[in-house]
Amino acid sequence: MLFAKNKDIVGVDIGSSAVKLVQLRELKGGWQLQNVGVLPLPPEAIVDNTLMDSSSIVETVKKLLLSLDVKVKDAACSISGNAVIIRKISLPVMPAEELEDQIHWEAEQYIPFDINDVNVDFEILFPDEQDLSKMNVLLVASKKDIINDYLTVFAEAGLKLVVVDVDAFAVQSAYESNYGAESEVVALVNLGASIMNLNVVRDGVSLFTRDVQLGGSLYTEEIQKQFGIDTQQAEVKKVTAGRVEDPRLAEVLQRVNETVAMEMRRSLDFYNSTAGEDRISKVYLSGGGAKTSQLVETVQQKLGMPVELLNPFLRVAVNEKEFDTVFLDEIAPVMAVAVGLATRRVGDK
Repeated sequence: MLFAKNKDIVGVDIGSSAVKLVQLRELKGGWQLQNVGVLPLPPEAIVDNTLMDSSSIVETVKKLLLSLDVKVKDAACSISGNAVIIRKISLPVMPAEELEDQIHWEAEQYIPFDINDVNVDFEILFPDEQDLSKMNVLLVASKKDIINDYLTVFAEAGLKLVVVDVDAFAVQSAYESNYGAESEVVALVNLGASIMNLNVVRDGVSLFTRDVQLGGSLYTEEIQKQFGIDTQQAEVKKVTAGRVEDPRLAEVLQRVNETVAMEMRRSLDFYNSTAGEDRISKVYLSGGGAKTSQLVETVQQKLGMPVELLNPFLRVAVNEKEFDTVFLDEIAPVMAVAVGLATRRVGDK
């Protein structure tokens, strides 16, 4: 979204715990899977969206590209949390070209940084229903030094970064590519290792976004604390939780499930309190944390509405001779951001 011929792009989601890669081929009326892979990152390689260990990230991306034999050089990535500022603002109705000239001046009023230190982008959403002489505009800004770090990492890995998106909007792209732009209001909640992205959408328009500093690593930390084990052992326990009978582990996970569900409820209640008739009717969960045993059920009970895991491969054509569909089902919620990025094209707004 912050940078943006119609040719394949490789979507590379650099999360705080792993690098996820997806390449899609655009077909008439849909997409076909060309490449998919995941590799873990060393602990602390990324902290609070800062690339702390660039060389490890570069090596991990290179390893993925090599193992999957990726030939495409154009890439898309995304950012979230304190790396990006998203504001919905109301402005007098004007053509996009005119807004292009004015957006930096408008952005200065909403962004707590020097305007020269940020990249600014926008999308005109819809007219203001209260005042038809105005329009709602989505304003997105990211600090240039953060974008430059990503540009460097991708260049060193042999890729050209042509699109920088936002995690919440990448998940929205994955959702709309597979479920369509529904007229009902849905909440897309992406629970990564260290951050939770919330995006409320209707008819292809983002109505509300929020990033919360809470993620799947909370489960790992709690397991470590309760069982007195290291991070790696805790990760194994977390991943196998649904398949192994362990009442003590189930209790630990459920406590964190309650915390995560309450945080979702707080954010979505905040949206609903000002939404009027546009209240949320359904929630889709994605991200590594979404697969935690009993989380879907806990969130559904806390929110009092249908909740399901987002499948970013739902309507993606998959050659079963080339890809293990059981593996794809297993990793599906984790790949939502990468799939959304892979649907982007050079020059996209």
